[in-house]
Amino acid sequence: MYLHLGSDILIDQNKIIAILNLETSSETTIKNFLENINKKKQIKYISEKGKEKSFIITTDGYFFSPISSTTLLKRSESFTDKEE
Repeated sequence: MYLHLGSDILIDQNKIIAILNLETSSETTIKNFLENINKKKQIKYISEKGKEKSFIITTDGYFFSPISSTTLLKRSESFTDKEE
């Protein structure tokens, strides 16, 4: 199944490695990682800069989403429930 990350971006759930909550992330390691890949322009912004709520790592790339990690989790669980 596909997960809607915001805007017109859909990602195959099997390609998602991690979804990080940017609203509560304060670890230096995460911030350094984000700064490093942002410098390399590897992040796809789905939301306006400054309005990001979650950071998604996939096998296809990195995404900043305006949708919270909690909402993305609920969306992915709703697909899982339907498959069973």
